[in-house]
Amino acid sequence: MSAPASQLDAIAGRIEALRNGSGGPVTALSDEARASAELLAALPPRYGEVLLNLLDRLESSALFSEESCSFSQKDLLDNLQAWADKARGRLNESSREN
Repeated sequence: MSAPASQLDAIAGRIEALRNGSGGPVTALSDEARASAELLAALPPRYGEVLLNLLDRLESSALFSEESCSFSQKDLLDNLQAWADKARGRLNESSREN
């Protein structure tokens, strides 16, 4: 398995764990995603921009209770899952082209 795919699997696993309530701190997902240089390099630049934006909002939501924050953590995790699904599709397209 390639490094980008492995990094994406790790991110997707953290997203799923957070969605199930067993993922630990949000910062673990954020730190891992931000450090996934090979994955971000393998995707179009817009993917990195969207990921960083979602992570910033997720980190902000973690600082406040659900009621006092304008970002719903559940919605952000759903959006991160959608991002991971699209990123996986893009990686699969790239691997078929090579």
